[in-house]
Amino acid sequence: QEGLNLLCELTREMAGHEPIEAIGVACGGPLDPFRGIVSPLHQPEWRGVPLKEFFEARFKCPFRVEVDTDAAALAEYRFGPEQPERLLYITLSTGVGGGLLLGGSIYRGSNGIHPEAGHQAIPYRIRGRSDVIVPCRCGAEGCLEALVSGTAIETLYGKPAEELDEESWAEVGRNLGFGLRNLTLLYAPEVIVLGGGVVTGSGNHFLPAAEKTMREGLRLVPTPRLRVSALGYHTALLGGVALAMESLTEAGK
Repeated sequence: QEGLNLLCELTREMAGHEPIEAIGVACGGPLDPFRGIVSPLHQPEWRGVPLKEFFEARFKCPFRVEVDTDAAALAEYRFGPEQPERLLYITLSTGVGGGLLLGGSIYRGSNGIHPEAGHQAIPYRIRGRSDVIVPCRCGAEGCLEALVSGTAIETLYGKPAEELDEESWAEVGRNLGFGLRNLTLLYAPEVIVLGGGVVTGSGNHFLPAAEKTMREGLRLVPTPRLRVSALGYHTALLGGVALAMESLTEAGK
């Protein structure tokens, strides 16, 4: 309750003296986007919180919450340089996640579930070896998140991402490229956008290897355009803005 009250205070502070017409929130998953109940994996104290109910009761305005990578994908579509029919957004941060837009709308799995792009298994290499067992926090082995996220890079290579040498970056890029190949074969997007702290802080050293590995592995579907987020660190934040805008449209305002 204390955390919710603090969020309310911050919301009012950000609005200043302007009326609050709609609220959009980008949140770590999993969550129920229809009922607005959040249970972010890395914040146990926030499990099962009815965020939508709480905010709508206090601000009397439309409210929408989505998984942060879905919100970021929506921001790239609305505020980025292009609006393709199929846009796939992948974030490399403390974890790895993704959001797919079809015609500007968020793609959802069965019962509205958010697909977990970061938990696919790939034929990876770590320091040139393919026999290293890499466990993931989800309980499986060899997940993309356990190989190319900021947390994974520091664990596997013994240094933060910004200190990696070119050879290590090439290996990270290769591992990422296999993941992008898999996602391209499944979703056939026109554009893949990469964002998150690892991407914005890396100088894009991994991109050539990632694109080469992806391209060489594709035979049956076209190779998508691969680019870095045009919105930088603020992609998910702007995703919240995009969600608020959509909630107003849905409410007919």
